[in-house]
Amino acid sequence: MPFLGQDWRSPGQSWVKTADGWTRFLDEKSGGFVGDISSFRKKDDHNKENLFNTINYDVAAKKRKKDLLNNKAKTQYFHQEKWIYVHKGSTKERHGYCTLGEAFNRLDFSSAILDSRRFNYVVRLLELIAKSQLTSLSGIAQKNYMNILEKVVQKVLEDQQNIRLIRELLQTLYTSLCTLVQRVGKSVLVGNINMWVHRMESILHWQQQLNNIQITRPAFKGTTFTDLPLCLQLNIMQRLSDGRDLVSLGQVAPDLQVLSEDRLLWKKLCQYHFTDRQIRKRLILSDKGQLDWKKMYFKLIRCYPRKEQYGDTLQLCRHCHILSWKGTDHPCTANNPETCSTSLSPQEFINLFRF
Repeated sequence: MPFLGQDWRSPGQSWVKTADGWTRFLDEKSGGFVGDISSFRKKDDHNKENLFNTINYDVAAKKRKKDLLNNKAKTQYFHQEKWIYVHKGSTKERHGYCTLGEAFNRLDFSSAILDSRRFNYVVRLLELIAKSQLTSLSGIAQKNYMNILEKVVQKVLEDQQNIRLIRELLQTLYTSLCTLVQRVGKSVLVGNINMWVHRMESILHWQQQLNNIQITRPAFKGTTFTDLPLCLQLNIMQRLSDGRDLVSLGQVAPDLQVLSEDRLLWKKLCQYHFTDRQIRKRLILSDKGQLDWKKMYFKLIRCYPRKEQYGDTLQLCRHCHILSWKGTDHPCTANNPETCSTSLSPQEFINLFRF
């Protein structure tokens, strides 16, 4: 079986034995025919020039490859796929397992952050990886993680949306890196320590950029939110799933401050995120003897995880073990492929690769 790899015999070149030893010359024909030595000697200067150019080309190619793989590379050099097969074990056809880093590299997360339905899902996934799974990623996956994070930050800086969400993500990642860098002697991070210090400096720079954002008021002079009837304002506010958004909205105008304190609004928010059993364990009464749903909400989010809901998620086909974004067709052999697919939360996606 021939060896498939980098061979010293490259196309259009041959080694010829001379008085000074073996020398590599360019063939006169592409078919690999080597001319007589005298003809090479007559064209010695020409051959030396071609040989020099060939060596320079090889050096330039290796340099480009090195530049592509070094820390400053911003492009993603791996192949993006619409779906991947999640290995459950070694077989004759497939060997090894599909790791979290492999799935993170092969699935198209760069395009997903441009989709408003998938943006929050990807950000939540980045946050969970930053908390506990960063060291399980390969070097390429860690570099890919930072490249995607940079694209997320740039998108937020341009759109001026989801600022608080990205601030929390950067703070979580920076805190985790501070802990991991101190344990670098245990080889918990892939790469040189200076590279990770540089990445931490980039995180601090991104945080500074987010803090300096000045949200400009739009020039639109038509109907505003406060011009709507109160029933419509309350209906819109009930669509907010984060209590901090309600508090921020109440700081816009005095009338909105009154609406943001509505007890029914906070009651529905608590019932949406938490179970009745969890609510009963954290009852808080106001001075009037009524349940203070607003205080109960902020108490509950410190004790229990909130309900997560996303416009679009990754899904796993239980029949063929294929992982893909929702709505992406894959070659499923089941009779009813739609009934075999299960949506995965970001935490379930990570747990999928814990064998």
